[in-house]
Amino acid sequence: MTGPASLPTIDVHAHLLLPEIEEAVAGHPGHTEARELDARRNGPAALAVNGPMVGARIPRLTDVAVRLAAMDAQGVDIQLVSPSPSHYHYWAAPRLAEEVCRLANEGTVAHCAKAPERLYGLGVVPLQHPALAVTVLDRALGQGLRGVEISSHAPGHELSHPAYEPFWSRAEETGALLFLHPFGCTLDERLDQRYLSNTVGQPTENAVALSHLIFSGVLDRHPGLKLIAAHGGGYLPTHIGRSDHAWRARPDARGCSREPSSYLRQLYFDSLVHDPHVLRELVRVAGADRVLLGSDFPFDMGADDPVGALITAGLPDAAFHAVRGGNATSLLNLS
Repeated sequence: MTGPASLPTIDVHAHLLLPEIEEAVAGHPGHTEARELDARRNGPAALAVNGPMVGARIPRLTDVAVRLAAMDAQGVDIQLVSPSPSHYHYWAAPRLAEEVCRLANEGTVAHCAKAPERLYGLGVVPLQHPALAVTVLDRALGQGLRGVEISSHAPGHELSHPAYEPFWSRAEETGALLFLHPFGCTLDERLDQRYLSNTVGQPTENAVALSHLIFSGVLDRHPGLKLIAAHGGGYLPTHIGRSDHAWRARPDARGCSREPSSYLRQLYFDSLVHDPHVLRELVRVAGADRVLLGSDFPFDMGADDPVGALITAGLPDAAFHAVRGGNATSLLNLS
């Protein structure tokens, strides 16, 4: 069979756990403080749930055979696998940060190599050290990774910071995929109850990070960036009208050359929005060619049945198959 229906089903939002990273950072200056900050941001109730939740998913996060069986059950042919965002460790000093990236990238390569026709990998870069980011990106690409996963910010550095210009340039030049996946929320203890740190925090961080990239002109200067925003881009795509109004009404919001909504069609978004109406709106504002299937495999805030969630949106047939796998097939340059 040929045509859209014959394209593979590709999940671009799937994670890997690498215990060796946590062993490497333990005891280093800053590690305890980072854990304490994470605990304050999440609150004790969330931490009590997170431990058992992750523990039950360790086989799917580490064992390729278990991962493939789960993919088969979901009807997913290919995953784009990225390290768990808990492995960013943006508090780490340069030498340790490079070691974290080495372990993450080598570990992801080794994991995906066990099923090379079905698993493709993303690495990480030390976003807290912009001067190192280009070198680590090049190493990751040289190892066969398709790009890197980044958070919504690093301490002291929004994604609009001029120090990242060489990184954006290199990513654009190489065609590297950039997967924007927040970890933690700067609203801190305001979200420390009822798992608001994730349910509200993650989409907020996505919206803030993307707004920095848009309003600062980063996407004007680097129109060829291949950036995928997790969680459907958070709150931004469904509230982009307010951004457009600010751009029209206020001279201090004119750091980009055109209305912010136009840049949504320059980005990619995963489909993980948990609401068929929101997914249809995301496809409308970004374009059916800019949305990719994503599940957040295998965490509890993900979609156990990502294809089923896509079906419930009731998209036209061509758009459905584009999101299911056609767009990712093109983005990953799969034949």
